[in-house]
Amino acid sequence: MKKQRKCQYCGKVFSVNSGSQKFCCEACAEAAKRERKKKVCDFMRVVEPVMEVSQQEYLTFSKAAVLMGCSRQYIYKLVNSGKLQASRLSSRMSLVRRADIERMLDGNPYHRVLPFAQSACCGEKKKHQASKSCSNKKASKAVQASEPMEYYSGNEVMEKYKVRQSWLYACAKRAQIPVCRIGGHTYYGKRAIDEHFGIAVDVSNITEWLTADEAVELFDMAKTAIRSYAHRHSIPTKREYGVTYYSKLHFDELRRIDLTNDERFTTVDEVAKAYNMTTSNVCIIIKKNEVERKKVGVRWLLLRADVERVFAKRAMNHQEKRALSE
Repeated sequence: MKKQRKCQYCGKVFSVNSGSQKFCCEACAEAAKRERKKKVCDFMRVVEPVMEVSQQEYLTFSKAAVLMGCSRQYIYKLVNSGKLQASRLSSRMSLVRRADIERMLDGNPYHRVLPFAQSACCGEKKKHQASKSCSNKKASKAVQASEPMEYYSGNEVMEKYKVRQSWLYACAKRAQIPVCRIGGHTYYGKRAIDEHFGIAVDVSNITEWLTADEAVELFDMAKTAIRSYAHRHSIPTKREYGVTYYSKLHFDELRRIDLTNDERFTTVDEVAKAYNMTTSNVCIIIKKNEVERKKVGVRWLLLRADVERVFAKRAMNHQEKRALSE
């Protein structure tokens, strides 16, 4: 019985005629030969430029990219940032010396950033930013840059400040919070996180909260008006998992829900509708007469008894004038 073997090219099982047979047919043998030649050609196509460049002292940007194993655009970026020196010979020709590339690599050794110690290069970068901005806040950060830095893990930040992972990434990038990555995990500077996500007031004693939708339905205000009103009156807010909550107690004190629900008070619109007048005329009458009023938000609440007294007196005066005219 002939020995069975698997073809090394197509994987088909065939009967072996000799001990050195590796392919099931001549077509598979020719195809495997062409594939080996192609691999050799591809390898030489990659290696030959590197071997040629390795013997040159002056390199174009394209050859410098081949030597460093990066793109030509990255070479332009290194030159523009001043990390790599280049010589412009004409508007179309610029050269880089091999010695300058080696000097650049020797002057930028790799430093691993530990989670509880900030690297010197990061501290120098922060000091440079602080001197450039000339602001007190950044200057204080620059002073603290030389101190050992403590870090939060991503899960600790999300658990403490009730934020989503995507929002944490966006805030860290926008606020330039110091970040350290070790073993596939991201760590964030503790002091910068506390300053960015910290709550200005103590919310531990606040038990009732309103979402934006609940505030819109309760106070008949737009969401933009809710946000600006809370900011203008310093209403305590908190954000949990992408949802903003407002203190219900502070909103009730400012919006005076007890007065709006009190039947002793009425609004200018209700008075104008009841007496078939315009709101401007009602306001003029209220200013001329002693009507008790309280402002709640942008609305005025009028004491119903005073309104009835004033309009009853006006009706009596109109009757007297009509009687005298007749």
